[in-house]
Amino acid sequence: MKQLENAHAATFRAVRFVLTDMDETLTYQGKLAAATYQALEQLHHAGISVIPVTAAPAGWCDQMARMWPVAGVIGENGGLFYRRAQEGIARHYWHDAQAKLTPQLAHIIDDVKRQVPTATLADDQPFRLTSIAFSRTADDEQNAAIINCMRSHGASVTVNNLWLLGWLGGYDKLVMARKVLREHYNLDIDSDPDSVLYTGDSLNDAPMFAFFRHSVGVSTVLECLDALPQAPAWITRGPGGAGFVEAANALLASRAIKSTR
Repeated sequence: MKQLENAHAATFRAVRFVLTDMDETLTYQGKLAAATYQALEQLHHAGISVIPVTAAPAGWCDQMARMWPVAGVIGENGGLFYRRAQEGIARHYWHDAQAKLTPQLAHIIDDVKRQVPTATLADDQPFRLTSIAFSRTADDEQNAAIINCMRSHGASVTVNNLWLLGWLGGYDKLVMARKVLREHYNLDIDSDPDSVLYTGDSLNDAPMFAFFRHSVGVSTVLECLDALPQAPAWITRGPGGAGFVEAANALLASRAIKSTR
């Protein structure tokens, strides 16, 4: 990884989209700072489309899509995409028959609780539609038991700094981002990956770090760096939202150079 502050001013001039993790990338210690929200607004006003790509639940994503200066939100690690429409929110899901998943997910939850009685669902589980989230603990054996149980039901599993996440469908952040950008923004990231910059901090960001050349880890990514198959290209000095502000400023500086040509 290279320090983001050392990036040449023109490095990100081709970027038109910012995809970003939310928890501990836009937020820090669970809070969204005013400076981070201002950075989102500045990117929006500069004509750069920001799309949070998060493990956060559908309920949170609905609020973000309605009220934040973002083009849309990919949520539950790729299970859904919400964006503003003329009348309210347009909702798109990885699975066509979304309602059919509910009993399958409920069955997995019941089996995890049977096998690991001390397992605790994340307090945002009531707001989830496509995924399961158990609270991550300091007990590595318990975490492993929960993960193994979810996998025994054919679920995909990942971990971030808050949750042990499970879902059905074989997608991830990158797979859904590819689909959303192609279908809603006419961008093929396989032929034009440099149009996107990604910021993140955790293990479930691994597919994005591996794919995008313009990948930025906020400084807290150091906590999981040994477990990442590929490190992000750049790292910020600040953690969480402060790091995102650094990335936004670097991008806006590149945009300023582009506008003077």
